[in-house]
Amino acid sequence: MIGIDITSIDRIKRMYEKFGIKAYEKFLNPQEIELIKKPETAAGFWAAKEAASKALGTGIGSSCGFHDIKISKGELGNPKIKYRKKVRKAFGIKDSYLSITHDAGFAIAVVVNVLK
Repeated sequence: MIGIDITSIDRIKRMYEKFGIKAYEKFLNPQEIELIKKPETAAGFWAAKEAASKALGTGIGSSCGFHDIKISKGELGNPKIKYRKKVRKAFGIKDSYLSITHDAGFAIAVVVNVLK
């Protein structure tokens, strides 16, 4: 299962300027917020979570919310993604892979889920 999303970096930047840290708390957990050093990263995380939900075929909603998806950094700084156990179990997910890129004012993310 594959999901992709593109997000405007300016949109996320304006959201943060208007609402402060509460903007990030709507879609990020505290560990993810600690990783945010610039708007590009926050936009990449938003795109990643949207792409992850699309890879399930559901989008963000009752079966998978923003806080059911966790983004972290690997040893080499690469982005990693993991769903909560209840989501992995409900959708039969064995592994998940994430790629994030930034270009021309946008963050783009692709998520690939490997099923059991």
